[in-house]
Amino acid sequence: MESLKILYLYPDILELYGDYGNIQVLKYRLEKRNFICTIDRYSIGDDAPNFQDYDIVFAGGGADNEQSILATDLIKYKENIKLAVKSGTFFLLICGAYQLFGKYYKDSNGNTTPGLEIFPYYTASNPDKKKRCIGNIVIEATLNEKKTKVIGFENHGGQTFDVFSPFGNVLCGNGNKFGDKYEGFFLDNVIATYLHGPLLSKNPDVADYIIKYCLERKYNREFKLQDLNDEFENLCRKQLLDKFLNK
Repeated sequence: MESLKILYLYPDILELYGDYGNIQVLKYRLEKRNFICTIDRYSIGDDAPNFQDYDIVFAGGGADNEQSILATDLIKYKENIKLAVKSGTFFLLICGAYQLFGKYYKDSNGNTTPGLEIFPYYTASNPDKKKRCIGNIVIEATLNEKKTKVIGFENHGGQTFDVFSPFGNVLCGNGNKFGDKYEGFFLDNVIATYLHGPLLSKNPDVADYIIKYCLERKYNREFKLQDLNDEFENLCRKQLLDKFLNK
């Protein structure tokens, strides 16, 4: 039976907005299709993981203090993470994790936390702590050559610059920085985004994109995913889209 293996990074530290829900959604949608889903967890003090052993690596959001604590630990695995990205392991990175995979993160006090430099963007916070990108957000992303509207909630003081491959175009909300046209960072095997909520519960198409990509990479053949009953999710999505986009 086909299976996927997920590594959940720092579940005790990066869990600011219920981002664990993303793991639950992936597990649910895999098991509903009779795939096996294995979830390993890693945090500070655990045995070192080999990132290339996993199909999906997930890390959620955290506040500035948590980010500075775990950044020192995560940087030990910089080269292993680079190899995993290059080999095609899928990385789903939310908010704080998104920032840490760039060059650096500068907080509102001017303190700089070095990033992993996996990707060439960087993040700097506004010195005014009250100025944050907060609220519901809708972007339009292209997944498998199909446009889809992606719904989430953003709450970040950090402003991310020099993103050469955004996750999507902003239809409502801010995005990578105040009033930006673009949100997140995207490669075939990387989704890095500020969208909390959790992201995948509101966006089944994004979850299935990740699942399909990982199965096809692992088993080197095409997969046509069995349709699931997403009637409830789609009704919720319609209401949210109508509200946020003022239709």
